[in-house]
Amino acid sequence: MPPVQQGDLSLLEHSTSKELLQSRIPARLAYVWTDGTPRVVPIWFHWNGREIVMASPPKAPKLKALATNPNVSLTIDDNTFPHKVLLIRGTARLEYVDGIVPEYVAAAERYFDPDLAKGWLSQLRGMVSSMVRIRITPQWVGLLDFQTRFPSALAE
Repeated sequence: MPPVQQGDLSLLEHSTSKELLQSRIPARLAYVWTDGTPRVVPIWFHWNGREIVMASPPKAPKLKALATNPNVSLTIDDNTFPHKVLLIRGTARLEYVDGIVPEYVAAAERYFDPDLAKGWLSQLRGMVSSMVRIRITPQWVGLLDFQTRFPSALAE
């Protein structure tokens, strides 16, 4: 059976994708700033099985850019050889939420140990009264593992 082609959403079911989606590695979110120049920011995420969900304080500059041009890409990749890289393209949808976005809480509990997460979330509640949920439904998925899946530049 030939390998699943880059771009196919079923790559999200690959064991390497699942590993990266459950990891403590921040996603790198790429978007276009309002002046047309590219931006990339590291950001915590939560995978709910259908969407990448992130959160941001409502005054974050990236929200203005995402409202203007919601086309985004993100990558989740590790630093150990052989490298594992998950690439996702999609459209960001913004939703204002009172309090802390629940998926942000889930991300904090994954990135930190329970006590540190509890402390950070308590501190954050004192800093913001609302957040913006950023949902990205994958429309294109790529996966590299440098064992069976290589960049297209290395294909014959």
